[in-house]
Amino acid sequence: MAQSIFMAGILIGGLVLGDLSDRFGRKPILTCSYLLLAASGSGAAFSPTLPIYTVFRFLCGCGISGITLSTTILSVEWVSTRMRAIKSISLGYFYTSGQFILPGLAYAIPQWRWLQLTVSIPFFAFFLLSWWLPESIRWMILSGRSSKALKTFRQVAAFNGKKEEGEALSLEEIKLNLQKEITLAKAKHSIADLFRTPILRRVTFCLSLAWFSTGFAYYSLAMGVEEFGVNLYVLQLIFGGVDVPAKFITMVSISYLGRHTTEAVVLLLAGGCILSLIFVPSDLLTLRTVLAVFGKGCLSSSFSCLFLYTSELYPTVIRQTGMGINNLWTRVGSMTAPLVKITGELKPFIPNVIFGTIALLGGSAALFLPETLNRPLPETVEDLENWSVQAKEPKQEPEAENASQRIPLQPCELGLGPN
Repeated sequence: MAQSIFMAGILIGGLVLGDLSDRFGRKPILTCSYLLLAASGSGAAFSPTLPIYTVFRFLCGCGISGITLSTTILSVEWVSTRMRAIKSISLGYFYTSGQFILPGLAYAIPQWRWLQLTVSIPFFAFFLLSWWLPESIRWMILSGRSSKALKTFRQVAAFNGKKEEGEALSLEEIKLNLQKEITLAKAKHSIADLFRTPILRRVTFCLSLAWFSTGFAYYSLAMGVEEFGVNLYVLQLIFGGVDVPAKFITMVSISYLGRHTTEAVVLLLAGGCILSLIFVPSDLLTLRTVLAVFGKGCLSSSFSCLFLYTSELYPTVIRQTGMGINNLWTRVGSMTAPLVKITGELKPFIPNVIFGTIALLGGSAALFLPETLNRPLPETVEDLENWSVQAKEPKQEPEAENASQRIPLQPCELGLGPN
């Protein structure tokens, strides 16, 4: 029950904090989320009863959701187009580092209260450090805070050794270059905007299915570690270790093959691994462990790709809201996974059939998403719609060229030709 309520906190946090971040900025939500996680995590360590403990765990989930969403969006909105993939995967390696550290801490600190307190205290330091992070320039400009954006521009330029270039910037220049975006940003945006146009409906539906299937299948493997006959602490280390090559391969793949191809392939492979477990006898523990670890690596790659891909697909004015909604579907999947596990009491193969099939559906949905490789971040819904139009144009170019070559030469009228 405590774990389900924790997942519910992540779900609600993604929905509420995603919208608040688009309204009040990425940095304030990130800072408040660090403080919320530090305080609620420490409170959980001293909880006298289960109800109080579950309340604190719910708040922990909200804090984690706010940290994850705000960190991802800030990273994407600050780095250049060619560095997005590297930055996104680099952040994923810190998640992997946490997977390595936690089993060691759990082994060294068997008392759960001290363990809970140990992993919560550092977030007070992160809360203080977050005050030095700059707010998203894109968000400030589109929210009408041009003066503050100019000041931040100059601070970052000085930090990067470009002080003269920063001083040369002017408020009028920023407003002139971004007049279109500033005008469009004055309109109010809400969750309903995610379904207002055909392209956003398609993006939201396909991403939601991909996020749901990733969280659904990921926690099916995470909750079944005891089924593989390997020491719990060792298997957690193996699960963390597989992320190292998986994330590197993902970084290379999304940088050269593209986002939607990578996302589709890793989800299809994960679904295949889970379905394969149905046909592997329970006494072949090594083979079952290999399939589970490979599937978990594919699902970790899916998470890494989705965080970057989703932030690149949604326009700036509703980017955090879109991230929050899709993150919500991941938590719905993680909350649903334990219920599906119960169906194994009827037939042992039923859970894997459901988990694997949903993963295959998520991978198929990713194929219908537009590619974002080497494209600038969309500022408005119109930018996203133009992508779909441009994606179709290259396919028509060869025919257009052939048609132009078949046009017969016409004689020039008198007085119109060259002398």
